[in-house]
Amino acid sequence: MILCSAQELSKMFGGHLIFEDLSFEIPERARIGLVGRNGTGKTTIFKLVSGVEAPDKGLIHLKKGAKVGYLAQIPQYKEGTNGIDVLRSAFSDLIQKGERLIELENLMGMENDPDILNRLLEEYGKLQDQFTIAGGYEMESDIAKVVNGLAIEELVEKDFNDCSGGEQTKLCLGLILLQKPDLLLLDEPTNHLDIGAVEWLEGFLKEYEGTVMCISHDRYFLDHVITKVYDLEDGELTIYHTNYSDFVKEKEARLMIEFQAYQEQQKKIKKMKEAIKRLREWANQANPPNEALHKRARNMERALERMEKIKRPILDRKKMGLEFEETDRSGKIVFSMENVSKAYGEKTLFEEAGLLVHFKDRTAIVGQNGTGKSTIIKMLLGEESAGSGVVKVGSNVKLGYLSQHFTVADPSVRLIDAFREEVPVTEGDARHILARFLFYGPNVFRKVGRLSGGEKMRLRLAQLMHQDINFLVLDEPTNHLDIDSREVLEDALEDFKGTILAVSHDRYFLNKLFKKTYWIHNGQLYFFDGPYSWAKEKLPQIAPKEPVVKVVKETMPKAGQVKLSPTMEEIEEGLERVEGEIFAIEEKLLSQEDLDVLQELYREKEQKEQERNKLYEDLEELLA
Repeated sequence: MILCSAQELSKMFGGHLIFEDLSFEIPERARIGLVGRNGTGKTTIFKLVSGVEAPDKGLIHLKKGAKVGYLAQIPQYKEGTNGIDVLRSAFSDLIQKGERLIELENLMGMENDPDILNRLLEEYGKLQDQFTIAGGYEMESDIAKVVNGLAIEELVEKDFNDCSGGEQTKLCLGLILLQKPDLLLLDEPTNHLDIGAVEWLEGFLKEYEGTVMCISHDRYFLDHVITKVYDLEDGELTIYHTNYSDFVKEKEARLMIEFQAYQEQQKKIKKMKEAIKRLREWANQANPPNEALHKRARNMERALERMEKIKRPILDRKKMGLEFEETDRSGKIVFSMENVSKAYGEKTLFEEAGLLVHFKDRTAIVGQNGTGKSTIIKMLLGEESAGSGVVKVGSNVKLGYLSQHFTVADPSVRLIDAFREEVPVTEGDARHILARFLFYGPNVFRKVGRLSGGEKMRLRLAQLMHQDINFLVLDEPTNHLDIDSREVLEDALEDFKGTILAVSHDRYFLNKLFKKTYWIHNGQLYFFDGPYSWAKEKLPQIAPKEPVVKVVKETMPKAGQVKLSPTMEEIEEGLERVEGEIFAIEEKLLSQEDLDVLQELYREKEQKEQERNKLYEDLEELLA
């Protein structure tokens, strides 16, 4: 069944046509990856489907009653709103029901009028059924699962407005996941997540009951989550029924077939034009001119005009031209750490850590957010000092650093001037170099402060490529780059003659380039002589088990608190106990004549029967 359909959508921004007459459908329970180069209109499609923006032309139809979940921008919350309050807002209706249940319990305990008591009991029964069906008893468990999965335990008690942009994004991602919309639109959901959280999110989305559509440049994430690819290119959408890796192969094969068809048609057109030209020449040479030949030429010309022309497929899109400058080699040992410990206040990042990077090594540092990866980079750059131990940079090392938070001192400076501050070349040479990084024409005169994250990364790469360096230090280098740009960066790094040390959460990037892995885990730095996937497999064998995960502190109303996942023995014991209590109450009801006592007994019996029904539900779930 179709959850959403879009018909002949058109959208323009600032006089620039994004797409025209675009149509597509989103089936229920689909797992779709929306891919395409930056600027093709992927995010615009999300905004149109979610209703954040309206199309200039065309219609979007959603299934009746369907809810769409999409984080267009970080919402505003009043001061004092903690992270847990943001997450619980996904259950605002359920929380109100839980509070009403407590209110009804209190009212029933004080009421003596049988008619009013019956009305309260009837309302209580209906409300508790609604609370149960809507998942009220699983609310805290769901929140805890998302909090632990996204590794945001430290944010739940933190004021939302004191959180960084990345922390707010993670909390809002958790909020959307808890809302469980029918159509979940995720725009770069893996940004700001560490590898563990990304892998948890993959598992969550695989089991998600609704429809998922995501924009992502994380190739591993796409391969693990999606089963369809919607490829947006030149304002047209092509659908592939496969994961991302197979889509790349299928698209390449399709383009080759289309290019061959285009070539064949071009040959046919050329022959037809030559035939038309000859027929007219022969007709004009006849005396008198031959009208039959002229007619044949006209008919052939009309056939050529009616022919549906095949658009020439673009086999090789413009990509960044990356090539590092040749430079002198460094010493054998480029960077080392011996027995290094680092702590901030009472929080210890790592102890007695050792790290060794040799000339031409491709070394990666991985681990969860907040474990100290960036701290190691800062110690290497001299921005932080070790608590204890020795940190050394080798001889003749010429270091180039690419930060995920690239900034310039003056955001009003022009792009070309920012480039020339780092690379001393003429303006003409600078424009030529920047064109290889997809900055064309007047774009080189834009203010740096107005560049997107991906454009800033491309500018920094252009600077690094043309500097005298033999040791590259990379902090999340693929952030904000589209897939094509990531692939070009990977090819350039493969050809780099020096040494590379990188911090990254991009598993594809890690596995392709880095043959040595250091993993920060529970305050220890472990070394693996292999890529990320190898390290992930071996880590549990050498590292101690992780401590028990934190669970969100429960502050649900009393009516929303029950024991989760009881065992068979516990259910049987509970049923035996409740049945005995109900029997005892029924015996008292038969012998009691006082109205107040009868009302209290009747209320107790109702509660025990509800408890018994819940135990039977738990038993059915356990046996299912």
